[in-house]
Amino acid sequence: MSGVDGHPERIKLPVVVVAGLHADERRAAVEELAAAAVDAVVLRHDLRDASLGLVHRELRDAEGAFDTDDVPLTNDCPCCALREDLLPRLLEIADEGRYGLAVVELWGGSDPHPAVEVIAAGESDGRDLADVVELAGVVTAVDPDRLIAELSVPDDLVEHGEHTAAQDERTRAEALAHQIEYATTLAVPRATAHAPGLALLRQLHATARVVRLGTGTLTRAALGGFDVAAARDRVNPAIALLPQDRDEAGVATLVWERRRPLHPQRLHEALELLVPAAQRSRGRFWLANRPDLMLAWDAAGANLAVEECGPWLTSLPDAAWELYPPARRAAAALDWHPLHGDRVQQLSFTAEGLDVDGITGLLDSCLLTDAELAAGEPGRKALPDAFQDLLDPVH
Repeated sequence: MSGVDGHPERIKLPVVVVAGLHADERRAAVEELAAAAVDAVVLRHDLRDASLGLVHRELRDAEGAFDTDDVPLTNDCPCCALREDLLPRLLEIADEGRYGLAVVELWGGSDPHPAVEVIAAGESDGRDLADVVELAGVVTAVDPDRLIAELSVPDDLVEHGEHTAAQDERTRAEALAHQIEYATTLAVPRATAHAPGLALLRQLHATARVVRLGTGTLTRAALGGFDVAAARDRVNPAIALLPQDRDEAGVATLVWERRRPLHPQRLHEALELLVPAAQRSRGRFWLANRPDLMLAWDAAGANLAVEECGPWLTSLPDAAWELYPPARRAAAALDWHPLHGDRVQQLSFTAEGLDVDGITGLLDSCLLTDAELAAGEPGRKALPDAFQDLLDPVH
């Protein structure tokens, strides 16, 4: 194969990123990948001392560890540590040409999304990493037998020593959900037989490939290639495809979709019932008093995060649409409403024993009534701004 100017095209080093809050399963996945490859190297950054601003780095191959060091956690930022320490190591390994696979094992609470973005767009000493390495796959190892219980409680990562920085305030449920929903391969123990846990796993990420450890299928699945842009879109709350309605092994998913605006005060009062009603809920919504703002709903472990994710495109002049990615513009155009434009309520709830009718009725009761709609936009904008505790005040 020829490259530029007739020179042979360089064979890139394939890289597989392995994440997972469940340490035994994560390490088993790493070992299986390393054992199945010819001349594999494993790169691991241990963040057990993240609160002290320290990262323990280890590189090992079939002969054992050959490069260990303690490096500073710059700016209390785990991605900075990867950028400043992992990328040069990957570049050196690729240049050496000795190894056929690099397995990057992330720390327990690490979110694979920012780590993958760092690798995909990384450079070291003025060289683009993409010229010498390629992302072959992203794997999250998880034990389905523990999944329902761990997505039902608001334990913080720091309580379990799984945080990635001193200021990491995420919950274990939040980290676990994001790890599952980003990866394209989910590795589970061979002996897994917990039907509700597997059902929950499949409903959280229906397009991921679920493979059993120790059966020889992980390596084929993990080396299938990874589309960074597609993964970015898949977890982007502005355009993410939500799970579909489903009911399996006692685990159900409800997708609630409406067009009317939500009453901010009634919705806020309903949160204490809505948030713990599901092991996982997510989506996008809009409030009557904030008609121009798309809001992201992200809940796991009975803990809710609400974040701004930009304007609804219907609130912008046509010329401003060009500032947004084609996928966002296409999604808006395909689901356009004559009155509300691309504004929509889309929330998914997934749980064992989910009360579909109860959640639907409660959410419907939070929509504006006909009389409230008739008050017009001035009346809607004057409604109590009950979400000030979750969002910055409107400027």
